[in-house]
Amino acid sequence: PCPLCHPQLEGLCSFLQLSTCPEHLLVRFCGWLLALTPDLSYTSAAALAEQLFLRRVLSLTQPPSRHLMAALASFCSKYSQPFCQVLVAAVLREMGEGVEQTKLVCELVEECLEPDSVRLVLSQVLEVPLSEKLLPVVQAVLGRQVRGPPLVSLGFFCQLQQRWRKDQLSSVLMDLFQEVLPAELFDLLVLTLCRQAPAFATSLNYAKLVTALLTMYQGQVS
Repeated sequence: PCPLCHPQLEGLCSFLQLSTCPEHLLVRFCGWLLALTPDLSYTSAAALAEQLFLRRVLSLTQPPSRHLMAALASFCSKYSQPFCQVLVAAVLREMGEGVEQTKLVCELVEECLEPDSVRLVLSQVLEVPLSEKLLPVVQAVLGRQVRGPPLVSLGFFCQLQQRWRKDQLSSVLMDLFQEVLPAELFDLLVLTLCRQAPAFATSLNYAKLVTALLTMYQGQVS
């Protein structure tokens, strides 16, 4: 069983005032979370994502501090699926004119989230009415299809070389650097972009997005 159940976590967050505590303390708390064994349940991690980050992210009117980004990256390194299910979904629903929220979601996609979570973000985007604000998020997802998952360092690559045979290493690197959208999600993206084309007739972001899609998936788009 998880060391802390859902009601205990809510009580702890309330007692520590984690939704409003200084952000440098948030970084320390997330570091403590990562060290917990066994891991938090999906439900508990989702509840924590909401308690720790939702108010802070929705209220952003300027770029997030380095402490907040460090806390977000730390939490996402282990609990990116519940994080996206709760926090990213809420941000997408409430985005409105939130320029900083858009930039933050793009940065999370580009630098923090694992491939499965990146695809989850795209599916969440396609569940809400597509807007000019959301186009950069889709563009960031497509960018990951080329660049692969975040933070593959030279040291990590050297460790792979030392531990695995050449054929094993080749297979792993193919997985790392060739993220491919599932056929169903790709088809939904193309259908959504086609249906929304008249609404984005003068949008430079839309034109860039369609160009990137056609370039990357030219064999699948007719």
